[in-house]
Amino acid sequence: MTLMKSFLGAAATLALTAGAVTADPAIIFDLGGKFDKSFNESAYEGAERWAKETGGSYRDVELTSDAQREQALRRFAESGYNPVVMAGFSFATALETVAADYPDTKFAIIDMVVDAPNVRSVVFSEHEGSYLVGVAAAYAAKGDTVSFVGGMDIPLISKFACGYAQGFKSVKPEGKVIVNMTGTTPAAWNDPVKGGELTRAQKSAGSEVVFAAAGGTGLGVLQTAKDEGMLAIGVDSNQNYLQPGTVLTSMVKRVDNAVFDAFTQGTELESGINVMDLSNAGVSAAMDENNASLITEEMKAALADAEAKIISGEVVVHDYMSDESCPAY
Repeated sequence: MTLMKSFLGAAATLALTAGAVTADPAIIFDLGGKFDKSFNESAYEGAERWAKETGGSYRDVELTSDAQREQALRRFAESGYNPVVMAGFSFATALETVAADYPDTKFAIIDMVVDAPNVRSVVFSEHEGSYLVGVAAAYAAKGDTVSFVGGMDIPLISKFACGYAQGFKSVKPEGKVIVNMTGTTPAAWNDPVKGGELTRAQKSAGSEVVFAAAGGTGLGVLQTAKDEGMLAIGVDSNQNYLQPGTVLTSMVKRVDNAVFDAFTQGTELESGINVMDLSNAGVSAAMDENNASLITEEMKAALADAEAKIISGEVVVHDYMSDESCPAY
């Protein structure tokens, strides 16, 4: 769908065309843009799939600053869009305020829990999917060192890193996982140059496989891994196609399904917490023609075994966000 160019002006003012169609859904993309080839783009693909399958229409907006979050939510709610979906945890504070002011509007927030009767909170078991790609990294690495590049240094991203480390060490218990975060502000999501610098430093320290959970910054990680002769692991969307032959796999979060489901339920959107994990294919390790040459039969068997054990409860992957600690480090 066409970006609402008039929605956000230079002075961060918001303007919607008068007479919006009541009950059309809307989605607000987080910083980094809807074509970030990662989290936002997965959300966009879910909205587009809904539009194509139903013939419906929706509105969207890409934010350029944190200050626009509450404005965007209010304008969509005031104009009758329902439900309003937010791609990203950073909307939580604004949503807590706006949801109370518009009790007849349904909202869905991805990657955060907001307790309100008209809000659906979609959260993912990223640690489970990250465990799987950690297992893959262990089989792909000839040595005992792999690495992780995160975006903003927050507990959610440490959740990826910890699961990855636990999966890697389930195969190589004496191995080493180098963990670096890109920064402490939202700019960390869109700094591919810094991502590349961190990747080169990790290779110098012995890393053979790098997992990037860093939004647009991850594009620099994937490119540098290719240039430096390393393997990389993508995130959120299936990024195997970005560097075929050097992206080992991608830890996919079905953000597209979260958006598609919210749009499909429409004004009848069910509130509460919706957990997307391995058991309902909410997370996975991506396999396709782009990484087929890198995935051995032994690796496939190990991944299938790990997935089955996690789903059954035989293997419990530690959730960093439960206590902000990681036993695998």
